[in-house]
Amino acid sequence: MNSAKTAIMVDSGCDISQEFIEQYDIKVLRLKVLYGDRMYSDGLDIDPLEVYRRFPQEIPTTSTPNMYEVSELVNEIKSEGYEKIIGITISSGLSGTYNAVAMAFEEEDIETFAFDTKNISIGAGLLAMWAAKKLSEGWTFEAVKHGLNDKINDSKVFFYMDTLDYLRKGGRISPAVAIVGKALNLKPIISCNEKGTYYTVSKIRGQHKGLEKLMDSLKDYIGDKKAYLAIMNGDGTRYLDIIRARIKEMFPQCEVVVDKQITATMAIHTGPGLIGVGVLFE
Repeated sequence: MNSAKTAIMVDSGCDISQEFIEQYDIKVLRLKVLYGDRMYSDGLDIDPLEVYRRFPQEIPTTSTPNMYEVSELVNEIKSEGYEKIIGITISSGLSGTYNAVAMAFEEEDIETFAFDTKNISIGAGLLAMWAAKKLSEGWTFEAVKHGLNDKINDSKVFFYMDTLDYLRKGGRISPAVAIVGKALNLKPIISCNEKGTYYTVSKIRGQHKGLEKLMDSLKDYIGDKKAYLAIMNGDGTRYLDIIRARIKEMFPQCEVVVDKQITATMAIHTGPGLIGVGVLFE
């Protein structure tokens, strides 16, 4: 336990690695994956590879934790001796988790802070990792709370995807846009805007040009600044060696702190063949 006796609570959509969760005793609210009447806990009893394997037969739906689940986790945290909680979630523009956490926190008798990252996947996760590290270094609850508000614009994630189909099925883009994209072999690169919703950074014809545009987008964003980087893939392992080599070549001043598969709930909305790179400026 850190000296501030402050727990970090995240939702599983933040895509933090299990090793980091265990090292910093991060508490995780599990998003849900629904196949008919069967419910799975994201990252606990279902992983993205299982989702990809079952895609030809069925595309599942997702749901967010409710206030009762948040309160249960809060009680567990309190029983371990923590006196404060910082809840960090993926964007309220893409999920209802933040609202559930914020409302549940209002009913608690310990000091809490709910933080809407306005980001998705490791874009949110890098902020949670930063907060956990600062608490371990002796920062106070208030210092980390204010620090998160100051750093919210220092984190961003860029995703390259092989297909627009799953964004369409999840209601993130219109059917017409997806049909045209498929016909023209357009490969999208998406990110989150300041409102915390998806926007298209660019659409490029063909896989090779798509990966190059991903790196160009990163270069435009990072420049020569120092940053922590996260490499995420969603059944996109065939691209990993290329992206790892390009990152090492283009960003020698940066440190790769995460290299993992995306979470199952993210896989449902983006489909196979995804590569993402998260950035958190130092």
